[in-house]
Amino acid sequence: MAELKLHRINQHIARLRDDVVRPRARVSEASSSLIRYMKTTKDPLLPSLWGTVAKEEDPFHQPDANKGCCIVS
Repeated sequence: MAELKLHRINQHIARLRDDVVRPRARVSEASSSLIRYMKTTKDPLLPSLWGTVAKEEDPFHQPDANKGCCIVS
């Protein structure tokens, strides 16, 4: 029982050591980086900010289902 408890404590200490050496970024640096990215990267889902996107450039455009085939009625 004591060995199992010691093993769990050692695992917890190892996780804490991993957390200590993980690189950190300040919130102000991360937020300014995010704002800079959002201002410079065109997003087709925000037409009010970037304007409409041509169908050829839109990665979310669905091709026409009727294009290239004929319909018989």
